Amino acid sequence: MQKRKIPMRKCVVSREMKPKKEMVRIVRSKDGDVSVDPTGKKNGRGAYISLDTALVKEAKDKKIFNQTLNAQVDDSFYDDLMEYIDYKKARMEIENEQ
Repeated sequence: MQKRKIPMRKCVVSREMKPKKEMVRIVRSKDGDVSVDPTGKKNGRGAYISLDTALVKEAKDKKIFNQTLNAQVDDSFYDDLMEYIDYKKARMEIENEQ
C-alpha cells in the first residue's frame, strides 16, 4: 500500500512549511475582496497562515496580507480570522479525541 503524500504549504508569517490541513487559506478575489477560504478551492490569489492567533496579530501589525495579496485588508478581517482559527482549532481537538 502506497503512503499518501501530504500537501505542504508555507505560512506567510512564520515562513514554516506545514501540512495544508494545519493552515487556513486566505484568498483575494478578482474584485480585490479578501476572505477566509475554508474549502481551499475559491478562485483568486491565495496565501496560507498557520492556525495560531499570535501569527494573525503579527500579520495585522506588519500588514502582511496587504503585501502578499496586494490588497487593502481591513482590521475587522483579522478579527474574523482569529475567530475562525479558534473555531477550527476547537474542531480539530474534537476530531482528535474521537
